[in-house]
Amino acid sequence: MGLSTPTEGRGVADDVPSAVFLDRDGTINQRLAGYVTTSAELRLLPQAATAIRRLNDLEIPVIVVTNQRGIALGLMSEDDLAEIHDELARRLAEAAGARINAFFYCPHDRDQCDCRKPNVGLFVQAQRQFLTIDLATAVTVGDSPTDVEAAHRAGMAAIRIGAEAGSLGEAVDQLLDH
Repeated sequence: MGLSTPTEGRGVADDVPSAVFLDRDGTINQRLAGYVTTSAELRLLPQAATAIRRLNDLEIPVIVVTNQRGIALGLMSEDDLAEIHDELARRLAEAAGARINAFFYCPHDRDQCDCRKPNVGLFVQAQRQFLTIDLATAVTVGDSPTDVEAAHRAGMAAIRIGAEAGSLGEAVDQLLDH
């Protein structure tokens, strides 16, 4: 188990990452067979809140980057998604005092934009908003191959839940204990 990097021999910098990008479904909350379309369907994964809090305690920006194709399919609106993200933030804070610095999402269908992972548009948007982010020293944690591919395209290391780590908690252990 370990970090997946875009080039051989390159890992996370000796000090903390400039940011940690997290996929949402399957990383922070349970992935459903369909789409999480209401806050009532939101279920935090074990260790997610405490893992995020560990990153917060080190003042590492924690940024969610998530494809939300359900908007393009008409299953939910952007207002619905905002409610889901507000509820996710509330539950993380309630569970462990954890916080997400920002949410970036792609509302588009496949092949319609540059922001849908595995494209890098969401990371570029985040870097524009958070000028201290250096993608070369940032890390992405997600549960799908597209999360890893997007990270590598952006020049970042990645940890895949289910491959390099069993949970977000294990991924943060790897990041901080490197």
